[in-house]
Amino acid sequence: MNGRWQEAWRWVLPGTGLKRWGALVLAGTLMAAAGGAAYGRGVGGEAGLLAVLGGAVVALVALRETVMAVAGTLAPERTRFLADVMRQRRERERGPRAVVLGGGTGLATLLRGLKLYSDRLTAVVTVADDGGSSGRLRQEMGILPPGDIRNTLVAMADTEPLLERLFQYRFTRGEGLSGHSFGNLFIAAMSDITGDFQEAIRQFSRVLAVRGQVLPSTLQAVRLRAVYSDGSSVVGESEIPKARRPIRRVYLVPPNVKAVPEAIEAIEAADIVVLGPGSLYTSVIPNLLVEDVAAALRRTSALRLYVCNVMTQPGETDGYRASDHVRAILQHVPGPRVVDCVLVNTGEVPAHLLERYLAEGARPVEADVAEMQGMGLVVVSGPLISLTQVVRHDPVRLAEAVAALAGLGRQVGEPGEHLTVEEVLARGQQRGRTGLRRHVLLV
Repeated sequence: MNGRWQEAWRWVLPGTGLKRWGALVLAGTLMAAAGGAAYGRGVGGEAGLLAVLGGAVVALVALRETVMAVAGTLAPERTRFLADVMRQRRERERGPRAVVLGGGTGLATLLRGLKLYSDRLTAVVTVADDGGSSGRLRQEMGILPPGDIRNTLVAMADTEPLLERLFQYRFTRGEGLSGHSFGNLFIAAMSDITGDFQEAIRQFSRVLAVRGQVLPSTLQAVRLRAVYSDGSSVVGESEIPKARRPIRRVYLVPPNVKAVPEAIEAIEAADIVVLGPGSLYTSVIPNLLVEDVAAALRRTSALRLYVCNVMTQPGETDGYRASDHVRAILQHVPGPRVVDCVLVNTGEVPAHLLERYLAEGARPVEADVAEMQGMGLVVVSGPLISLTQVVRHDPVRLAEAVAALAGLGRQVGEPGEHLTVEEVLARGQQRGRTGLRRHVLLV
């Protein structure tokens, strides 16, 4: 018996709960057909009509229970109408092909919202991290740092909250365990078992039902070297902000590393490539220092969007305006420009939060729109911050804007044009290319 017949036979084995409903569908259909035939011949009268109606009701109820039995197995929690779930899933399957480059919490924030719009997501994550749990595992096991990749996988996951908490859990006790997150240890163990770091990521993705794919920018061990404005330098991603001196340039050590081929393919086939948000010199730019990635960015026909940070970062971007962030990216990627459009926040930071950030040396990034227009960039601005106890992008609002920009592509505006987020959303609605409808965000 071949595989197809074996699969068909399993449907009639006991325990599926489908046979009784299937039998009722068949019985109801036959009852309605017999009643209809009798009524048509004029021999059944009202009894024939009742048979048609009764058979139809039985068949429809049984059919509904059959569908719900299957749907209940695939999605046990019936918190929404099945039709809505199916419609939204189909919309995500047809969503924009989006590639996001970065690392840290900024990348995770965007992806938490963007997964509502599309299943065709690719996150390309820097592997230059050398601090904390990731740094220890990197040194002790010789693997690539898993921390940023773990955060990204969890952000893209479609899984139970308890499972998410498990993989983000950080041990606070135990010799050798303290400071490690469970997710980091899982990736390290899977990498050791398979002998392949990328395969470990794939297995993690299956466990968490990740929407899309997460890829390291390179599979080679790299470190980050920063040269400051006074000519001094330091090696190590975790060491770079500590000097609190203006950064002139960052480099990969070693410099000539190969990109993951799937990342290049995703960039070349994308509708939109998003840089950031995230730490400028230690999360965003390191991906662009992989020459294959930079070359793919130059070749792609996708809209290349930079999402500027909401706040400056002490030790990295002190005093930076939005245009300074963009200029740093362009200086690190020579040749044809790799940014077409900049998305920048103009919402005000609440006073009670601003005071705390100022005390830590962080300030809101100034949206110097005119300066970026002068660079020939399309600038999109609007309130994008979340109203929580932490100043960061609102994942839903940010993703809504990115999805609209993905639908518009490079036709979003003329070089040097300034648009508001609302104008971008309106243009997307007019052209019918905004990705998933807004109502999904209310779910």
